[in-house]
Amino acid sequence: MSRKTKIAVISSIVVAIILIATAVPTVLYVTGIIDFAEKAESKGGKYLMTYFTGNEPEQERIRFAVSEDGYDFTPLNGNEPIITQTLGTKSARDPYIFKAQDGSYYILATDMKSEDGWSSNHRLIVWHSYDLLDWTEVGLIDMKEYGLPDTVRAWAPQAIWDKSENAYMLYWANCENSAENGWSGTVMWYAYTTDFRTLTTTPQILFAPESGKDAIDADIIEKDGVFYMYYKDENESKICYATAAKPSGPYVEPKDPVVSVFYTNVEGNFIYNISGTDSYVMMLDCYSDGKFVLQQTENMTSFKRVDPKYYDFDFSPRHGSVIHISDAEYDALISRYGKQEDQ
Repeated sequence: MSRKTKIAVISSIVVAIILIATAVPTVLYVTGIIDFAEKAESKGGKYLMTYFTGNEPEQERIRFAVSEDGYDFTPLNGNEPIITQTLGTKSARDPYIFKAQDGSYYILATDMKSEDGWSSNHRLIVWHSYDLLDWTEVGLIDMKEYGLPDTVRAWAPQAIWDKSENAYMLYWANCENSAENGWSGTVMWYAYTTDFRTLTTTPQILFAPESGKDAIDADIIEKDGVFYMYYKDENESKICYATAAKPSGPYVEPKDPVVSVFYTNVEGNFIYNISGTDSYVMMLDCYSDGKFVLQQTENMTSFKRVDPKYYDFDFSPRHGSVIHISDAEYDALISRYGKQEDQ
């Protein structure tokens, strides 16, 4: 075979591979193997996303992105940090933003510098704001001060209002390593607080899978009186769910708990409603592939992928969260920070 022929054959193979890679998703969709969700039409308000971007100290900072439709997000401030942490490790991961009962806002995050190792932290960090623009560092919540002295992981905190307790249920993934008992599993714990400065109850286990596997990155949402907990099966790198009648459980696992529909390692799940609809979007961090993806449900347990043509997370977000904001808050954020496309 001549050199020219070899080059032609190689070129043909490359072109064929490209054509196949391009055509396969379309073929899978047309044949029904991939059944994309129908995009929901957002009715009122906008969306704010918080996230960090990687494992270097300068990437472990709180960043913001906004969206008009709940699918396609654009970074603010040129994808640079909105908040600079001054306490603890000075590195924040897994930010969770939510609106408090009094109308103000909180961000909870993992106080951890990944350079120090994945079993190196025992504190959560909290910020507070009245307008989403100016943030105050509330302080650190140290698990070693609340009966968990051997904590080596305190990850991905979130909170939900528990009206029966008239307090917020703070929940996070916790792991201990003691000389006496060795390593515990990394599972979900909870405690109550009214101000995110101190805990008013002793931490206790919220959820541990019956399989004995680790469970992290829990995200709880209530719909029609049922509390759905979505979490990462740390061993399988899939998102699963369990349900309960109240925030603090007990949570019951279904026979088939897996809800992630992407055939890759995922974590950092977060679910939110598309305003004015029955559709809920779950964002997932495909950490081994370096991308973010979306899936959607109307019944909270059966999901379909969202067609990638509706979103583009080209700003390298990691484990984020989303809240609804008003048009006025959206305009104020853009006025203060500018959208990336405007930089």
